[in-house]
Amino acid sequence: MKGHTGEVWSVTFSPDGKRLASACLDETVRMWDATSGAELLILKGHTSYVMCVAFSPDGKRLASGGGDTTVKVWDATSGEESFTLNGHASEINCLSFSPDGKWLASASFDHTVKVWDAGRGLESLTLKGHISPVRSVAFSPDGKRLASGSVDKSVKVWDVTAQRKESSKE
Repeated sequence: MKGHTGEVWSVTFSPDGKRLASACLDETVRMWDATSGAELLILKGHTSYVMCVAFSPDGKRLASGGGDTTVKVWDATSGEESFTLNGHASEINCLSFSPDGKWLASASFDHTVKVWDAGRGLESLTLKGHISPVRSVAFSPDGKRLASGSVDKSVKVWDVTAQRKESSKE
């Protein structure tokens, strides 16, 4: 599959395995037919390199993040941008949807993890505790916990259900 004009930093299969999305330094996300290799979509909108991509569990949405400090959520069929999430102070390294698709987590060089309402495009939580860039993030199978890994050589596990309840009281 050729088409990008820069280094590809991230790839992910759609949940049904029929499509593949790739994130590239050329500021694009590309969608491919996973069997034939045919390019299906070119998603443009980031103003810097794209470092990560993640499909929602139902395969209807695709999230991307990178050097412009934004997370973009796209309609994975049409390629239309649904919304842009702003709030990180540095590049986005990794994205993860919760198993039910309601939440989207982003890991950043700004040492934080943000949890977003993936349906409404609103920030729900900012998780602080790493002392270096956060490189990886993943939801537990039940969606109640979130793990993050950092350059600081630590892994943190967050109870995001309890944190969301606490933040809604403020």
